[in-house]
Amino acid sequence: MKQSLQLRLGQKLTMTPQLQQAIKLLQLSTLDMQQEIQQALDSNYMLEVENEDEADDFQKPVENSDSLSQENEGDLITSHGSEVVLPDDLPIDTTWADIYDNAQTMPVNGTADRPDYQAQYSEAESLQDYLFWQLEFVSFSEREQIIASSLIDNISDDGYLIDSLDVIWQSLIPQLEELFFSEVEAVLHRVQNFDPPGVAAIDLSDCLRRQLQHKALPEEIKEITLRLVTDHLELLASNNRQKLRRKLAVTIEQLKDIIAIVRSLDPKPGAILNTVLSDYVVPDVYVVRLGKGKWQVELNPDVAPKIRVNALYSGMVKRADESTDNISMRNQLQEARWFIKSLRSRNDTILRVAKSIVEKQVGFLENGPIAMKPMILKDIAEELDLHESTISRVTTQKYMHTVSGVFEFKYFFSSHVSTAGGGECSAIAIRSFIKELIDEESPEKPLSDSKIAAFLNEKGINVARRTIAKYREGMSIPSSNQRKRLS
Repeated sequence: MKQSLQLRLGQKLTMTPQLQQAIKLLQLSTLDMQQEIQQALDSNYMLEVENEDEADDFQKPVENSDSLSQENEGDLITSHGSEVVLPDDLPIDTTWADIYDNAQTMPVNGTADRPDYQAQYSEAESLQDYLFWQLEFVSFSEREQIIASSLIDNISDDGYLIDSLDVIWQSLIPQLEELFFSEVEAVLHRVQNFDPPGVAAIDLSDCLRRQLQHKALPEEIKEITLRLVTDHLELLASNNRQKLRRKLAVTIEQLKDIIAIVRSLDPKPGAILNTVLSDYVVPDVYVVRLGKGKWQVELNPDVAPKIRVNALYSGMVKRADESTDNISMRNQLQEARWFIKSLRSRNDTILRVAKSIVEKQVGFLENGPIAMKPMILKDIAEELDLHESTISRVTTQKYMHTVSGVFEFKYFFSSHVSTAGGGECSAIAIRSFIKELIDEESPEKPLSDSKIAAFLNEKGINVARRTIAKYREGMSIPSSNQRKRLS
């Protein structure tokens, strides 16, 4: 085959570093954004946090410059109903004031004089730490200390032994000569007397039984209750009270009292000491009522400080100087400008999407989940002239503070079913209807899935019985037979 040179023209999507940064920042949560900003402040000396007393001196908006065209992702950066596009390159041999006023600031997470969210977290003491602390005050021999330590290491966060006692005994044999099973069993009984009551139990029955032994109860009641948790837990789980009465030979009132005692016990005694640190949700936007049917959406001003380019350092950049130091400063300046523009674009895009969601879900804000309208990502994307992937990024791990609580943006998107009038009803509204009907039902005659479906059909919502069952199970609501037994 003869070799030749050919010239071909074509178009392809080019992801510039600046566009990649904008996409990355857009999909970060508020708390992740805080870490990203702190890293930028630490690595780029051109960026600085604006002091609160200087805030009034910097109020001028930033003008948009140049344009950027990218398929699908090019519609990512928007501002107040019109596109804010990022140029492929910024002039380098200029000062900050030549293009942007020093007023350019960017609200981001946390300021120096605001409380540190991480400072609100307190280290939770683990169950093992608490048990080892108690071990120091018990008179164990060195041999027993080894056994007790092995047992404590084998206790789960809920307070139960993970492995069987036989497995633990076998694992200790290489460490301790002539170790008998009875020795391990004897040490276990002493560890089981540690606080909290019921810890180091073999199973649920053992856990409840040991908690009962610590309770001050009349002997007769304690004996019957111990029989229940030892031999009849399955009947209690199925709420078969008639059979329980026969097995325990008690009256209805006595059985109620005994069941109340059992329900007062903790099936997971170790969980209270293994509290997972809470992840605080910081809302990105607030929705404020202005009047009937009128709502205002605004960015949360308290989630971030304001950052800007350091005027002193940016003024030191010389136009024609090609020295290593000057080139480094120019590069840092350009990165700082891009970072601030990307943050501004991120907030503008979040605000636009939030406003669009609120406009479509006024019924939810006024009347709660029962008035939620069906909505998909495509609805918002078409209205804002953005790509669905952009809307997906914006709605992930972004939260909205409303009069009904704090919700993730994605909460407002749901599937729908058809109504008799030719309209649509969202899945969230249907779940709300189901929960409302079940809350108002008679405990003696709970509604079946078929009856709930019939009620909704009367309201014009065409939904099948199996759909009702799916939504009910999704809300962890038992079936009508189980609800009747539990009443």
